[in-house]
Amino acid sequence: MILSISEHIKPTDTTFIFDKEESRHLIKVLRKSEGDTVFITDGNGHFYTTEISFANEKKCTVNVIKTEHKSKNRPFHLHIAIAPTKLNDRYEWFLEKAVEIGIDEITPIICKNSERKVIKVDRMKKIIQSAVKQSLQLYVPVFNEPILFDDFLKNQKASQKFIAHCEDENNKQFLQHIAKPENDILVLVGPEGDFTPKEIQKTLDLNFIPVTLGHNRLRTETAGVYITSLMTLL
Repeated sequence: MILSISEHIKPTDTTFIFDKEESRHLIKVLRKSEGDTVFITDGNGHFYTTEISFANEKKCTVNVIKTEHKSKNRPFHLHIAIAPTKLNDRYEWFLEKAVEIGIDEITPIICKNSERKVIKVDRMKKIIQSAVKQSLQLYVPVFNEPILFDDFLKNQKASQKFIAHCEDENNKQFLQHIAKPENDILVLVGPEGDFTPKEIQKTLDLNFIPVTLGHNRLRTETAGVYITSLMTLL
């Protein structure tokens, strides 16, 4: 099944014209022609069954045959705020795998120990869309603009707020023991150098719960994928 993503298609549309980039992908790369079926999602749960009526690599047009709306297959909103990794490809790997497994929102947080402070948002969104297509999902996760750690903390109202850090503390609990996947979940993951003690204290003052992800120390991107997998299993 070929799944295309376009935020511009509407449930009331009877025809739809793809932009130049997606038109070229369908006609030149996938070698689709008139009469072929193309499935489209708007990234918000709508699923469109369409048929190509004009196979042009600059202006591919389809007729909408059927429109459906499907709910998310998980009863909670998972938001991971995770610091950019020093190597860009590791962050991209996290995005790809987390999206394939199932995540709702990602925010790059810039911490004091962050070695990378610049993120190419457009590239990251393309990686997310590619992972959505690969895993045949109908919802595109939100990817927020990078934000300073202190600024991010100001307006977080998730019903469950956790911080995964590497400091030795006796009061840290295993995430899988206390997370309730029927509620919204926010988890903070720090950079390679971890959160600073001051950053950790700021989260505790805001009622974040410190958690451990196990006995092994994980890379930033591995921690992000682990959390996503854990919440899906729960």
